Amino acid sequence: MMISKGIKGITMTENDISIIHPRPSSIVAALYTLRDLNVDVAILHGPPGCSFKHARLLEEDGIHVVTTALDENGFVFGGRDELSSLLQKANEMFKPKLVGVVGTCASMIIGEELHEPVMDANLEVPVIEVEVHAGYPNNTKGVLMALESACEVGVIDEQELRRQRSLLEEATNVEMSHGAASREYLAPSRGDVKYKVAEKVYNLLKEGKSCLTIMNAKKETGYMFADITIAINEVAAELGMQGNVINMANIDACVGLPRVRQHATNISNDIRKKNVTIHEIIGGMDEYPIAGDKVTKLIDEKYKEFDFAVISGVPHAIPMDHLGNMQVISVTNGPRQVLPLKEMGHEHVIVEIDLHPKTLGVDSIVESEFGATLREVAKDMMKNKRKVV
Repeated sequence: MMISKGIKGITMTENDISIIHPRPSSIVAALYTLRDLNVDVAILHGPPGCSFKHARLLEEDGIHVVTTALDENGFVFGGRDELSSLLQKANEMFKPKLVGVVGTCASMIIGEELHEPVMDANLEVPVIEVEVHAGYPNNTKGVLMALESACEVGVIDEQELRRQRSLLEEATNVEMSHGAASREYLAPSRGDVKYKVAEKVYNLLKEGKSCLTIMNAKKETGYMFADITIAINEVAAELGMQGNVINMANIDACVGLPRVRQHATNISNDIRKKNVTIHEIIGGMDEYPIAGDKVTKLIDEKYKEFDFAVISGVPHAIPMDHLGNMQVISVTNGPRQVLPLKEMGHEHVIVEIDLHPKTLGVDSIVESEFGATLREVAKDMMKNKRKVV
């Protein structure tokens, strides 16, 4: 039997700001990390409704998510037997090769130990135990705890753990500097009107302006953000201006957890099928917090004189200092990210509000709202041009 006791994670610099808008949960972050490690079953040890929305979404991503469904009686007397029994039942039902067990606020507050019921269940497959709750200021804590436990059972090695730890520290710094953790309260916003921004992109391309597309997407979100790169290239080709577009993307398939590498491969293949060239690879799909360094270097060396840039995914990880006089248009899926991006100097910010549910459980690029809008704008403009002629 291979087991791992959940580790509390390394000490990280926490944000001193008292943030009062809702933040991502460390429990959910642990679940998504287990997904990226390709667990077959994830067990939530807690109440039936804990993390319900994300558990349901993860079921769409090919993972069985089940719960011990602790009730008031369990809050008093604990749920050791319930967890042990559920581990055995899940093993019989799903025949998993890798299992994850995740704590919740309720089970952690009452002092539940995940290790003992896992021992009781005596499974013949690796079990990643994550003793986590949602009370950490940064949700990256849940990711770290899952990864450290995965390392203990040999699912990842020490080198990958060190790499992931470094990335998570940078991701936290990015959010504290220019993201949702950068101030006490950020009101959600839908950003600029997509039609107006699409008109602007179309006209800039039509005028022969040079365009830099930068996809810096976080993992599976790339399935939608890649469509923006494709749409811009399609419109540029229709206008005979494709030579004015340079594409960057963080789709290195050689780095990352198993599922993350597969995302990069799938997206690369789809982009290639659309006859779009990615001129510069700026990292892997988990390297979005550090891609800014590579982008900065590339711009300084080759693309300093470009007229405008369209940055999608995690735009706030790309420093503005080296974008020169470019007009910057960014596409995010975070409604609370609009104001920080505007303050960074992004002229237009648009939000793909329904990105997450549309990119879970997929293995090919899906159309974005902005991509669809840009295509329709181009179609209308071309139609009007033919009528005038």
